[in-house]
Amino acid sequence: MKAYTVAVVGCGRIACGAHFPAFEKLGNVRVKYACDLILEKAEAVKAKYDFVENAITDYNVALADPEVTAVFVLTPNYAHYTVAMDALRAGKHVMCEKPITVNYALSKEMADEANKRGLMLNIGVCNRYNKSVELLEEMNREGKFGKIYHVYCSFRDFRSIPGLGGAFTTKAQSGGGALIDWGVHFLDLILYVLGGAKLQTLTCDTYSEMAKDMKAYKYRSMHAEDTADVVNGVNDVDDFVTGHIRTDKASISFNGAWAQNLDQRDMYVDFLGDKGGARLDYGKQFIYCNGETLESTQSDHHIPNMYRMEDIAFLESTDTGVKNRNHIDNILESAKLLDALYRSAELHRELRGDEI
Repeated sequence: MKAYTVAVVGCGRIACGAHFPAFEKLGNVRVKYACDLILEKAEAVKAKYDFVENAITDYNVALADPEVTAVFVLTPNYAHYTVAMDALRAGKHVMCEKPITVNYALSKEMADEANKRGLMLNIGVCNRYNKSVELLEEMNREGKFGKIYHVYCSFRDFRSIPGLGGAFTTKAQSGGGALIDWGVHFLDLILYVLGGAKLQTLTCDTYSEMAKDMKAYKYRSMHAEDTADVVNGVNDVDDFVTGHIRTDKASISFNGAWAQNLDQRDMYVDFLGDKGGARLDYGKQFIYCNGETLESTQSDHHIPNMYRMEDIAFLESTDTGVKNRNHIDNILESAKLLDALYRSAELHRELRGDEI
């Protein structure tokens, strides 16, 4: 089994919760450098995993090392562009977490740089390697749905704004709120299942209502609470979003909420076809309804760790040169969609054609 020598830039939640555990399971990844601006984070990873060799704060050290062939960019959103572009210019393949970066224009620059240099640039829209999503995409190609005419998705939770006042809720650092954080996963997997849908028109409304007074915001639990700063921080992103999209494949409607005054969690996607339909319980199994037999079937399959699967696919692509489903060229439509939805919300009107 071939061994890969890589560097990881950003040793926070997604690194420690997803990618380092994936590397441990794979057993053929040598992390020569774990890099973080907070040295203690990199050192903690080095202490935990024996395949991590060096803890550093300056990622340029890793970029200058010819042994490093690929870089995992696992930083906050605002740093994706700078780190990924530096890595590409240093001749390294790049696996960059979602979203690509904070807007479409910069995302396109990243794609152009990777293609100009003949390097792999994959994006961590991990649901494309979720087994349930893979099966739904296959069922659509096989005609099990007939014509999918509409898709509805909900990504809503009860008072769950992450890291209030910190990077998550500061637009200059995150690029947005619930839409760019959660919506990117749902909308991207929908475009993937539909099979290269192209955008035609869209409209979107965003709201930031639940924590206008950050000090008074009430919650039971908060993701990334250690980054919160309700006294001195910023909250200028969306906590609720709703919209409607027309594509050349199907229409799509959605509602998303980091926080709502409904004590329930609604995370699902409905695919509505003229021969069959399915409801995907996000990250889990799905129910398929056959419109001809009127029978509903609950899926029952093993779901491998999607982070491990996307990391395997990325590393293999650095050898083969074959652009896989998470290559940036295949994700740009999703980035364009997010950008256009935010512009629609700012303009308070529908966008059409060349406006998107």
